Amino acid sequence: MLELASVSRAFGGLRVIDKVDFRLEPGEIVGILGPNGAGKTTLFNMIAGVLPPSGGRIVFENRDVTAMKAWDRCRLGIGRTYQIPKPFTHMSTFENVMVAAIHGGRSSMAQAKAEAGAILARTGLARHALTPAGQLALLDTKQLELAKALAVKPRLLLLDEIAGGLTEAECDVLLGTIADVYKSGVTIVWIEHVIHALRRLVTRLAVLSGGGFIAVGAPQEVLADQRVKEAYLGT
Repeated sequence: MLELASVSRAFGGLRVIDKVDFRLEPGEIVGILGPNGAGKTTLFNMIAGVLPPSGGRIVFENRDVTAMKAWDRCRLGIGRTYQIPKPFTHMSTFENVMVAAIHGGRSSMAQAKAEAGAILARTGLARHALTPAGQLALLDTKQLELAKALAVKPRLLLLDEIAGGLTEAECDVLLGTIADVYKSGVTIVWIEHVIHALRRLVTRLAVLSGGGFIAVGAPQEVLADQRVKEAYLGT
């Protein structure tokens, strides 16, 4: 579904991502771990089209999207959430999802209304349909971020630390929604620091450090890797 071939990104003289190679197959849910500053969100920004790579190629479903704009990648089927949620705070929860359905999912107004209602029910937000997004509690704000991403009809979903800041009970609710999305056939790549959340759902785990992946594989094997312990756990 997704291939990164020697993808790099530099900011001035600082090379944050250095010739990364990565392949993602349809039907996977892959977790990405890494210390702060490792370049995880930069990697997502390049996949989603927010940042151009300094070098290398990005291929989505056998199509080179390296030079493609973010909105065109979205309409091809790449959806994403942001580490810091980005709702239209003055608009209702329902309207936020409608905007995503119309402009990202290319739905008509009538279709967007139906889709928004179904997605709000799926993400537990139906009771907040008319609530201004800026008044939502943290869990509901995170669910709205996910709801907007679902409204663009993604085949590949990029989740950027969506569980951050939640209590354990809130995290369980969110994990239920993510599991439902995955079971519906959406392929997922998920950056997260909440390791127990990743271990419950992911099929593979990748650890980013020093500009590249230092370990990729089954979660238990990766977490037991000495390089991962030194880079991420500090031991």
